[in-house]
Amino acid sequence: MTTPAPSSPSLPDLRDLTPARIGLGRSGASLPTDALLSFTLDHARARDAVHAAFDVSGTTAGLAGLGITSHKVSSQAPGRRDYLRRPDLGRMLDSASRRSLEGCGITACSCAIVIGDGLSPTAVNVHAVELIRHLLPRLAADGIDAGAVIVASGARVALGDEIGAIIGARMLVMLIGERPGLSVPDSLGAYLTFAPRIGLTDADRNCISNIHRAGLSYPEGASRISWLVREGLARQITGVALKDESGGESSQNALPGCDKSDT
Repeated sequence: MTTPAPSSPSLPDLRDLTPARIGLGRSGASLPTDALLSFTLDHARARDAVHAAFDVSGTTAGLAGLGITSHKVSSQAPGRRDYLRRPDLGRMLDSASRRSLEGCGITACSCAIVIGDGLSPTAVNVHAVELIRHLLPRLAADGIDAGAVIVASGARVALGDEIGAIIGARMLVMLIGERPGLSVPDSLGAYLTFAPRIGLTDADRNCISNIHRAGLSYPEGASRISWLVREGLARQITGVALKDESGGESSQNALPGCDKSDT
């Protein structure tokens, strides 16, 4: 008996597998009204996420609820408009923040965590504290103490290099809002850098991306971060030299040197 050839998936089947816009149909030479309205709504949500206010007080209060005392700093970008137009300003601390960090008494910690607004403050407002709630017990189980938690406004990923160098962190974890897309406006990313210092590039970091409710879960994201922190400290490397072998979900979510945040 001949086995019938498997049928090709239909467009509705494919749409169930991805948030990408496929098989939208058409109305004359244009998109159907429903598809156009859906696109317009998602585009507006992405724009809103970029321009959202970073809830610094809510973030520090959430950290305090976990028993964490955080330290607030700012980049050289004086406002959101400057931050978006001048990426370089988001990679450097302003003078007051630098002096504050230098005098805060944090020295030579094994691991520091920086929470930065990035290109989606919405993502940080929603996910950062909950991710840390899951991360700290995993780090503690590996004997790693998060010796400092810094909340940074107007931050690009590379701002963590300067922060880590000032406080003497052996490993720095930067949690930051990723560039919003039309399917996910609130995706959080984690960038890990061993021996942070000014002048490093994304090739020197590991990135775990797509942490959000429809993507990588808090437990899975925390598990991947803790594995990379532990192995990075043990091997004294991060970036292209450190491959994620934690055994979690697809490695598309944990790549050396990936860039979704326009660092």
